[in-house]
Amino acid sequence: MILNISGRCDICAFYSKWLGNRIDEGYYDVRNPFNKSLVSRIYEEDIDLYVFCTKNPIPVLPILNKIKKPIYFMVTLTGYHKDIEVNVPNKKLILESIKELSKILGKENVVLRYDPILLNDIYTVEYHLKALDNLMQQLDSYIDEIIFSFMDDYKNVRKNYVKMKCHEINDDEYIKLANGFKELEEKYHIKLKSCLEDDVLKFGFRRGECLSKELVYRLTKKTFKKWKERDCGCQEIVDIGAYNSCNHRCMYCYANFNEDEIIKNMKEHDPKSSLLIGHILNTDIIKRRRK
Repeated sequence: MILNISGRCDICAFYSKWLGNRIDEGYYDVRNPFNKSLVSRIYEEDIDLYVFCTKNPIPVLPILNKIKKPIYFMVTLTGYHKDIEVNVPNKKLILESIKELSKILGKENVVLRYDPILLNDIYTVEYHLKALDNLMQQLDSYIDEIIFSFMDDYKNVRKNYVKMKCHEINDDEYIKLANGFKELEEKYHIKLKSCLEDDVLKFGFRRGECLSKELVYRLTKKTFKKWKERDCGCQEIVDIGAYNSCNHRCMYCYANFNEDEIIKNMKEHDPKSSLLIGHILNTDIIKRRRK
């Protein structure tokens, strides 16, 4: 099993104490987001690989040595300010944490995510290329790859379109970005690749996967099924997060769509609980998940 920490919320940034407790206890309970009475129980012995996805790895750096399985880290770091990423920490600190992760895990096991890319009057093509140039210059000897994507048209993101003042990216802008990416790849020793962006590959972007079968096999010496929820070529993962529980409040977020729920869920979080949000109820049906 490949454990995802996490696509639904940033566990590293806001729930690191809970995560440390779960590592010590040796299992995780995950409530089904579509059927609240169903709970999956995941034991350490059934986990082959830990995949972390975060905007702030700093809180989990001290507990990584507790994990005795392979670890792969994806850290999202973009050029946006507080108008887009409302509650993200100082990015210079995040940059330094990526370097630290690279020293701990090896640069082949740490990837930077520059996503999603959106364009408006402030965040132009030139702005993004300059931001990426700066990041790649500082991380040239610490990472091998950057994964990028463009903002998706999620239903719960549309309400923020006006606030972000973003516009649809046109063909000329895609071409400028693709050409700029190629120049940056030649300038530094870092590949820029996309995942699930096949509709824009015609402009010259490099295709790739976040979790390719080759990458996962290198880390686990095992093969896994393709991720059936997304037709992107990535390997199947199991998410232990919960929707509407991340306090970064990014304007483009697909996993947060109810402000009141975020506040409620964060209040219901107990670091000692086996669940990220709330506690196990007498009416819950708990089933062991092995894959």
